Amino acid sequence: MTQNYAPDPALLAKAETLVEALPYMQRYAGKTFVVKYGGHAMGDPEAARDFAEDVVLMKAVGINVIVVHGGGPQIGAMLKRLGVESQFVGGLRVTDKETAQIAEMVLAGSINKEIVSWISGAGGRAVGISGKDGGLVLCEKVGGKREPDPNSGIERHVDLGFVGDPVAVDRSILDSLSKDGIIPVVAPVGIGADGHTYNINADTMAGAIAAEVKASRFFLLTDVPGVLDKDKQLLTDLDPARINALQQDGTITGGMIPKLETCIHAVENGVDAAVILDGRVPHAMLLEIFTRRGAGTLVRAAAA
Repeated sequence: MTQNYAPDPALLAKAETLVEALPYMQRYAGKTFVVKYGGHAMGDPEAARDFAEDVVLMKAVGINVIVVHGGGPQIGAMLKRLGVESQFVGGLRVTDKETAQIAEMVLAGSINKEIVSWISGAGGRAVGISGKDGGLVLCEKVGGKREPDPNSGIERHVDLGFVGDPVAVDRSILDSLSKDGIIPVVAPVGIGADGHTYNINADTMAGAIAAEVKASRFFLLTDVPGVLDKDKQLLTDLDPARINALQQDGTITGGMIPKLETCIHAVENGVDAAVILDGRVPHAMLLEIFTRRGAGTLVRAAAA
């Protein structure tokens, strides 16, 4: 007596997902992805596990992944615990020598090693470094910002202290690690020509690294779905001209502006495409690169 076999629909769906992903795996094998990791996902254990699994899976199918992480909230919490008051100008933390030391301790210490442990727990091999290691990132002091005086209202110049911008990236240490099957996890701390340590905005650091390694994809994981239009619908494809128009008509405002400026700088300097993704969505990066629909806002350079 024979019996017809009916495959489990859930298993069939998994098989179809793998078939859909196959051409994308083939396309990206041997390519480099740079991921800026921060926001909600860093504070949620389940989201952190999803992130680590995504990174390990991408590495397993032949994609060279470089992770650059932030840590602003964690730095703020440590400063508060130590009784050090924080001041921000233009979205950047005013960083004196004491604050710079605390920021380096938090970024290159606890956060960096925690991410390494998440990736290791998901079956990957990762090494935590900072921009100071191996001469990875040379930076220069960010020029002072201007803001209204809280008492007089008169505009004043504010020295941001030990806040830096990347001016040179030596990719050799990243290439060496990737070649050995290791995922670099980079803390946004660099060194200046003056020998001082500088705190660097993580988006800016990740964009500079993505441009230097000519990444196929540069992901910015955020706390929003991507760039939204005025009806709160996701804009899936943008270029610099469209971004400028959306900024001029007030569609793009606030913290999304510097993120998109970082994306534009990256794609105009050798990155194939930048993607703004919601880090709160489970496996957002896999949905973006291994499915037809995608999951965020993709930014490309203007067509030649």
